[in-house]
Amino acid sequence: MKKGFYNILKANFLISDDAFKNWRFIVFCTVLAISMIASSHSAERKVHKIAKINNEVRELRSEFVEKRSELMKLKMESTITNKMADRGIKPSETPPYKIKIKITE
Repeated sequence: MKKGFYNILKANFLISDDAFKNWRFIVFCTVLAISMIASSHSAERKVHKIAKINNEVRELRSEFVEKRSELMKLKMESTITNKMADRGIKPSETPPYKIKIKITE
């Protein structure tokens, strides 16, 4: 037991005659670990990007609602009447007439 432990500490498994199998396994584990780390970094980057885009969507949605309410206020008849009064245009006192055309054959 002691001898096996000391061989591991001295790294005899890397310099022995059948070390080629061990080196292949070590390189495989290293490549696997590097790919896992790269994958996790990529996933984290995507999560941060999604969070940033979600915040931007919320901001744009609130801006849209604000602009839509401003537009509704500007389209109100009282607002238009006040703005046109400055130019001397007043609303009509008489209601408009509906014109009907009868087609006879």
